[in-house]
Amino acid sequence: MGILFTNVQVIDGSGAAPFAGEVLVEGNRIKKVARDGAALPRDGAAVVDGNGRTLMPGLIESHAHISFCDTPDLESLGDIPPEEHTLKTVKYARRMFDQGFTALFSAAAAKPRLDVVVRNAIDAGDIAGPRMRAASPELTVTGGLGDVRRAHIYRETFAICCDGADEFRRTAREMCREGVDTLKINPSGDEFVPFARADMTVMNEAEVAAVCEVGRSRNKMVAAHARSAESVKICLRNGVDVIYHATLCDEEALDMLEAKKDKVFVAPALGIMFATSRGEGAKWGIGKDHPVAIYFARELEMCIENMKKLRKRGLRILPGPMHATWSIS
Repeated sequence: MGILFTNVQVIDGSGAAPFAGEVLVEGNRIKKVARDGAALPRDGAAVVDGNGRTLMPGLIESHAHISFCDTPDLESLGDIPPEEHTLKTVKYARRMFDQGFTALFSAAAAKPRLDVVVRNAIDAGDIAGPRMRAASPELTVTGGLGDVRRAHIYRETFAICCDGADEFRRTAREMCREGVDTLKINPSGDEFVPFARADMTVMNEAEVAAVCEVGRSRNKMVAAHARSAESVKICLRNGVDVIYHATLCDEEALDMLEAKKDKVFVAPALGIMFATSRGEGAKWGIGKDHPVAIYFARELEMCIENMKKLRKRGLRILPGPMHATWSIS
């Protein structure tokens, strides 16, 4: 038995203007759409009168970090006790849901099991939230993005530091044991990390290969933070499924991406570059004239040009939100 939404203005996601219509949903699938006064069969369906409200495809966040809470810096994510962190993650899952996101592809959890337990609770119907693919924390190297350790003090954040193929392989296996859907790695740096800039490739071939080996053997996806051209190439040579950013691709990287266009997804995740380059971080000390903001402005320009090229080459480019299922508001 399906659900029939009547008396709604339908946005179908094609870019066309909204239209008056009805939509029949069975399970997680849209079975039929009627428009311009046409009626769908009512037999056996639960009817929901939308009272003229808008029915639209549910949004999908392809780069979700619902456990990355509002902390003053990334290091402070490690200071949140796991119990409180779980509750905060539940709150942010519900917030995304309330804003029309019906599915999340996590780009990393801030602690090893945060995504897993929230995903499980949503699936069990214990809490309201979007469908989720749960991710590991970001697997990085000593001196890579996410390594906030200091020689004189214990610190942790959203990453697990590994060095060498064996450490990456062991940690990836542990994350699979704990129930993640996606293994996240950081083969490149980021511009706000002074010892691992965006154009630096900090993981080596064997380390990326080890995680991908585990992913294939456990039927898990592998996603990578890969800004530098070389990090993109390493990911493609070893079977990474989702490449985040790919902002600094050279022609060789673009050619390699095109050759894998039926196997890989690219998600540029423009938000941080866009907001920072336009001075939206000024009240936190990162105005438009800050070196990171200036660099992000250049990287954003390169990213836009590369994404245009990749779209022309037939790559599957994931914006932050996409649509697939339906929500009513």
